[in-house]
Amino acid sequence: MYRYDEFDKAFVTARIAEFSDQINRRLVGEITEEEFMPLRLRNGVYLQLHAYMLRVAIPYGTLSSQQLRKLAYIARCYDRGYGHFTTRQNIQFNWPRLVDIPEILKELAEVEMHAIQTSGNCIRNITSDHFAGAAADEFADPRPYAEILRQWSSLHPEFSYLPRKFKIAVVGAQTDRAAIQLHDIGLWLKRNSSGKLGFTFYIGGGQGRTPMVAKLLHDFVLEEDLLSYTTAIIRIYNLYGRRDNKYKARIKILIHETGLQKLREEIEKEFAVLKASELKLHQSDIDAINTYFRAPDLTDCSEWHYNLKQLRLNDSAFGDWVNQNVTAHKHPDYAIVTISLKSTGGVPGDATSDQMDTIANLAEQYSKNELRVSYHQNLVLPHVALGDLKTIYDTLLATGLASANIGLISDVIACPGLDYCTLANARSISVAQQISTRFSSYERQMEIGAIKLNISGCINACGHHHIGNIGILGVEKKGTELYQLTLGGSAGNNCAIGEVTGRGFTADEIVDAVEVVINTYLSLRQSSEESFINTYRRIGIELFRQALYGTTRKIS
Repeated sequence: MYRYDEFDKAFVTARIAEFSDQINRRLVGEITEEEFMPLRLRNGVYLQLHAYMLRVAIPYGTLSSQQLRKLAYIARCYDRGYGHFTTRQNIQFNWPRLVDIPEILKELAEVEMHAIQTSGNCIRNITSDHFAGAAADEFADPRPYAEILRQWSSLHPEFSYLPRKFKIAVVGAQTDRAAIQLHDIGLWLKRNSSGKLGFTFYIGGGQGRTPMVAKLLHDFVLEEDLLSYTTAIIRIYNLYGRRDNKYKARIKILIHETGLQKLREEIEKEFAVLKASELKLHQSDIDAINTYFRAPDLTDCSEWHYNLKQLRLNDSAFGDWVNQNVTAHKHPDYAIVTISLKSTGGVPGDATSDQMDTIANLAEQYSKNELRVSYHQNLVLPHVALGDLKTIYDTLLATGLASANIGLISDVIACPGLDYCTLANARSISVAQQISTRFSSYERQMEIGAIKLNISGCINACGHHHIGNIGILGVEKKGTELYQLTLGGSAGNNCAIGEVTGRGFTADEIVDAVEVVINTYLSLRQSSEESFINTYRRIGIELFRQALYGTTRKIS
């Protein structure tokens, strides 16, 4: 993991002092809420329905045990005993008092954390593969490059006031586990035929009001040109991006209105100027960052495989958990453990202080002191010996964290919705809770198989409903909360935006509608091996519409 140097410490300390003064001025009435808004947003503080909310950055989703314990402490002492992990690999505290935020920021600084650039029209938290550095299908660890981008982008003087927020994601494996094609810039770290590392650049992805899958900009940019090429893209966006209409200010709209080829020409011209500048990454710089992400020392032990097999046979619930929540590690005697924050009837992404402390202890004892946050709103232990899986499972079971549902229908992604957010039109949490309860049976979930169900409480799509195999969007019509269904969305290598089925459903109807979709799929799939998304791609949306509305007519 990266460790702050003296510059980082001085930078964060100065920013805390500056923002603390701004908070004090707001508390005594020297500045209005309207004047305070741009100041607080630059420091990750939102004003929600009931209270201020603090969003803390977790760069590329990597945490230490010490950092998670600090988050647990903050939740216990300054909030209501829990935190909410988000789809940008951050954590949100929903109930801090404004007067306490300076102290919270000081607490975070003690463990090298902050809330800078988690909001505002700037480059947001750089996200990455939550299995980075551990996955068996990895070309190279993308986190050193995410860290380089983080250092370069933090308070970048040219890019602090972009036309709109700007999001970057980086992956380095065969499988895209960071939804890079839904970002303003998506970077895929690969090796070319000569064995050199470089990046495939995608630009213009995004969700929200106008969802778009990113377009391929450049097939291979050498690693030494990472900052030069990224700077060229954002400089052109900053120059031509619209500032007269926030709904048309993202780079995806600029591409749509200007054309990819025209924009590519402008970017290449800018890159030609920047290529030989001080932005060029020297190997010594890359090597220096890589030292912070050195793979941990792992012990060989082939006996663990036999012991694990026996334990799975003796405890079927443990076996189910291993099937769903444990992923292959690049070391054959280790595994990656995903801890579900989606218990039956629970709030997706929420973890209590006690649960965070338990997970921090597990990471310290059994995962080389490392944790990850996934954009699916779960936590990950990336380096677990096979011989420790049963101990971890037993501990999670005692803490209410042993749900064996990763990648199944109850592993719901959901935003906070109208329970917290001022932008929301409808509640997301209650719908997620009802769905997880309706489909709580492990046998039922296994019958359905792999599926992603995502819920957003408004068109801003913080719950990523556009890329759910089943997506639910909360809307408001004549004072009534309605829920619109989309089908066929997906993230990953074959990214797609879901298609709207038709009219919305009421809160009392939406879970039944989901069950209709599931039952229709089960009746139409060619075999138990055919997943929902593959069935949908084979047959299309019309038979689902007929089942939902009793018509095959296309509904615009």
